[in-house]
Amino acid sequence: MRLADALSNRRCAGRAGFVPFITAGDPSLSATRGYLEALSEVGADIIEVGVPFSDPVADGPVIQAADMRALKGGASLVKVLDMIRACRLRGLEVPVVLFTYLNPIVALGFPAFSKRCAQAGVSGVLAVDLPVEESAALASALGKEGVELVLLASPTTTDERLKAIGRQSGSIVYYVSREGVTGVRKGLAKDLAARLKKVRALTGKPLIVGFGVARRAQAAALAPHAAGVVAGSALVAAAASGGKRGLIKAAREIIGGL
Repeated sequence: MRLADALSNRRCAGRAGFVPFITAGDPSLSATRGYLEALSEVGADIIEVGVPFSDPVADGPVIQAADMRALKGGASLVKVLDMIRACRLRGLEVPVVLFTYLNPIVALGFPAFSKRCAQAGVSGVLAVDLPVEESAALASALGKEGVELVLLASPTTTDERLKAIGRQSGSIVYYVSREGVTGVRKGLAKDLAARLKKVRALTGKPLIVGFGVARRAQAAALAPHAAGVVAGSALVAAAASGGKRGLIKAAREIIGGL
């Protein structure tokens, strides 16, 4: 199923899609398997699985700390993909987007990486530091294996680059709701609804929106203007402090806002 179709099915049911993010390997890959299953059970429409990286420049302190813990525990790109594959064999059906940085992909090689993604049952790949101008080779390699490349747009992206992102991205685009790194924020940008309308028009793709979304009011405000709402830092923090039970509670609260 295309990522856009998963979100469209949810919209037809009366709400925006819920897209939770978790850091794989924090506190362990076996725990992450349980988190994936739990998020599926509470209503995730797409799950973003973050690959821990040593220099996560797009992430705030919560996810940075989770990355460091996961790396110390031995998590890696290949091990994360093996973990996702194991979840598929156990019956996980929710589409998974791999959230990573470009360096581990380059180290593995585009063809080998793309093949491993397909074997693991990954639906899409979001390489945070991959600019649209350099994305053709990875998009092609993934496309040959039936995996989507998900590109990012931000408040500072020009109109011309938004059009290029729309052409090169898979069936959806990830919109970064504000400047800066990931992390919980109190509010949303005042002009966000108008900006989302413009980005949708220029990319021609449904949008999932993230960076800073954690509270029910934020999710509810975004839901009419986005195909999916991403919640990350709040869930990572909940998993770190309260394990599976804390993560499920946080997920349900965010879903309630949608």
